[in-house]
Amino acid sequence: MTTLITPVKKIVMVFIAVALFSYAQLSHATPEIQHWQNTHGSEVYFVAAPELPMIDIRITFDAGSARDGDKHGLALITNGLLAEGAGTLDADTIAERFEEVGAKFGNSTNRDSAALSLRSLSQTKWLKPALDTFVTVLSRPTFPDIALERERQRALVALRAQKQSPRALVANALYESLYGAHAYAAPTLGYETSVSVLTRSDIEDFYQRYYVASNATIAIVGDLDRAGAESLANRLTAKLGKGEKPTAIEAVAYMPKQKRLHIEYPSTQTHIMVGMPSHARGDEDHFALFVGNHILGGSGFGSRITKAIREDRGLAYSAYSYFAPLRAQGPFVVGLQTSNQQTTEALQVLYDTVAAFLEEGPDDHELAAAKRDIVNGFPLRIASNSSLIDYVSLIGFYGLPLDYLDAFTNKVDNISKQQIRDTFTKRIKLDQLFTVTVGQSVDGE
Repeated sequence: MTTLITPVKKIVMVFIAVALFSYAQLSHATPEIQHWQNTHGSEVYFVAAPELPMIDIRITFDAGSARDGDKHGLALITNGLLAEGAGTLDADTIAERFEEVGAKFGNSTNRDSAALSLRSLSQTKWLKPALDTFVTVLSRPTFPDIALERERQRALVALRAQKQSPRALVANALYESLYGAHAYAAPTLGYETSVSVLTRSDIEDFYQRYYVASNATIAIVGDLDRAGAESLANRLTAKLGKGEKPTAIEAVAYMPKQKRLHIEYPSTQTHIMVGMPSHARGDEDHFALFVGNHILGGSGFGSRITKAIREDRGLAYSAYSYFAPLRAQGPFVVGLQTSNQQTTEALQVLYDTVAAFLEEGPDDHELAAAKRDIVNGFPLRIASNSSLIDYVSLIGFYGLPLDYLDAFTNKVDNISKQQIRDTFTKRIKLDQLFTVTVGQSVDGE
C-alpha cells in the first residue's frame, strides 16, 4: 500500500527536520517578553523567535471551571464546542482547513482558565488561512445541537469511567474535601447530574460572558516582529465583544471538620492523597516552596518521600508531592499507591517524612543537589517554541513579572535552607492535612 504525501505535508516534514536541527543550535539565552494591551483591551505577551519559520499563539480566558457556578462542567463543554461548528463551517471542514495548511489547533480547560491555541508556519500563504479559520472558531461558534449532545455524552462516559478509577476518585474527593463550597471543589468535568441538564442557552450565555476581549490574554511566540505581533493580536480579538473582566476568584477559607475520608473500593491497592490549600500564583514564597518540594517529593527517585516509601521499606513503587498554585490558594498534595495491607504503615511513613522535613528542613547536600537539578534543567524547559508558549501564557494569565524567566535561576540559587524550613512551616500544618484513601479495608484498620 502506497501512502500519498500532499505538498503541504512535505513542507511540514521539511520544517520539522529543520526545527529539530535548529533546536540543537539555539542558545539558551532567556527570551525577552514584550507586553502591551491591544486596541480591544486584551493583554498581549510576545516573544520574537525568528530562528524557526513558525508561530505559536495561545489566547487564554478567565473562563475555567471555577466560573461554572452551579452548572458544573459548563466551562469544559463550552470550550470543547468551539471547534465543532463556527460561521458556515462544520467540525469536519474546520479540521480540514487547519490540516490543509499544516496548522495545529488545540483547546483546553482547567479550573482557572480556558484556552485556544494555534501553531502555524509563518509564511503568509500558510498563516493567513490558518488565522482566518482560527478567528472564525474563536469569534463565531454556532454550538450545534448535535455537537452539544455528542460532547455531553462524551463527558458522561468520562464521568462514569471516573467512578471506576481509584485515581480519579481519590483526586476528586481530595479537592471536594479541601475546598468545600469554594469554586475549586468541583471537578472541571462536572457531575453527571449537572452535565445532563446543560442547555445550549447555558453555553451561549457562558461564551458571551467570558469569551470577550477584556477577559483575554494573548501569548505569541514566533517568527514575526513587534509590528506583526501587534497586527496579529488586534486581528485575534477584533470580532469579539469587548465585555468586562469577571470578579476575582474568592480566597479559600479552609476549616477542615475532619482529617480523613475513606472510600471503599474493591481493589488490592489503596490510593492515598494527603494535602491542604497552600498558595496562589505569584506568592512571594513560591520559589522556596518549589525548591523545597523538589527535595521532599518532587524529584522522583531522588526525593525524601520516595526514599522513605520505596527504597527503605518497599511500600510503593513511587510516591510524590507537589504544589499546584492557582489564582486562589492551590493545593499541596502528597500521594502514593500501596497494597491494602500496607496502607496504615505507608501513611505513617508519609506523615513522619513530611513532619521531619517541616522540623529539620533540607540538609546542605539536598539543597545543593536540588538547585543543580533545577538550574541545569531550566534551559531545556524554554528551548522550544512549544514549551516557551506555555510559560509566556502562564506569565500573562497570572500577571507574573515580565522578568520571571530571566530571574528564575537566580531566585532558585538564592533560596536558603532556613527559607525553605520557614516557608514550609508557615504554609503546611500537620494538624490540617486532610487524607483521602480509596481501596478495600483490611480487618483491624
